[in-house]
Amino acid sequence: MTEDPRQAGPQPPFSTPAQQPPGLESKMSPLPDFGEQSYVGSGKLQGKAALITGGDSGIGRAVAIAFAREGADVLISYLAEEEEDAQVTRQWIERAGRRCVAVPGDICEEAHCRSLVDRAFDTFGRLDVLVNNAAFQMSHKSLDEISPEEFDRTFRTNVYANFFLCRAAAARMKPGASIISTTSINADKPNATLVAYASTKGAIQNMSGGMAQLLAEKGIRVNCVAPGPFWTPLIPSTMPPEQVKEFGKQTPMKRPGQPAELQAVYVLLASDQASYISGATIPVTGGVPFI
Repeated sequence: MTEDPRQAGPQPPFSTPAQQPPGLESKMSPLPDFGEQSYVGSGKLQGKAALITGGDSGIGRAVAIAFAREGADVLISYLAEEEEDAQVTRQWIERAGRRCVAVPGDICEEAHCRSLVDRAFDTFGRLDVLVNNAAFQMSHKSLDEISPEEFDRTFRTNVYANFFLCRAAAARMKPGASIISTTSINADKPNATLVAYASTKGAIQNMSGGMAQLLAEKGIRVNCVAPGPFWTPLIPSTMPPEQVKEFGKQTPMKRPGQPAELQAVYVLLASDQASYISGATIPVTGGVPFI
């Protein structure tokens, strides 16, 4: 039976407790849907190996579960504070019969980014898919509230790490490999309270477009996914309670997306079925136009 998309996930108001960044999935209410019970693979990524930053929870966990069920081994990168969530993701990957390497650390540092790529090649002997998904954001109502240190951290996490990882991975990836970066609807429609974060998402989209052209000669595809409001630990840990309570209500669907609702897009872009898709941004926004 076809499901009404308006009813495919919980609708606000939400009563989830506020958290300190980076936030944990286990403390959210309602819990996000990562596709643990619903995603069924069909071998689209059989024999491939993937590196996913921010793979402990949120969109990263959903992508990791889908990739594993499609036949890929997965390395997940995350902050040490997210160890609890990361181990849950590891369990789901291993239940799918695939190998998982869970590596804590800060991707703001170039050396750590290089070590992640090296670890993937050392463990799996290859790297077919890089998913730049980890992100940092904070919400502010005044520019005076954004410190230079926070602005720098936002760009180093979201943009610099993306560049560091792409450069290290592209140097060793084989033709047919895929790089996928999580941008945002904020790249096209910046939220006034997310000035630093929105700026990084625009930069990611632009940088990916340039890389798609540069790396085509190596047979490497580069694309972006642009989510709208999605229900992840980033929300209750970085936004004020009044925004969290009504999160997603502004969309035509009147609700936030669930991480599981992004799985098919990342799998497509990672698979050989997307062989002529490069330089693209695929919006998943609950009906909000992305131009």
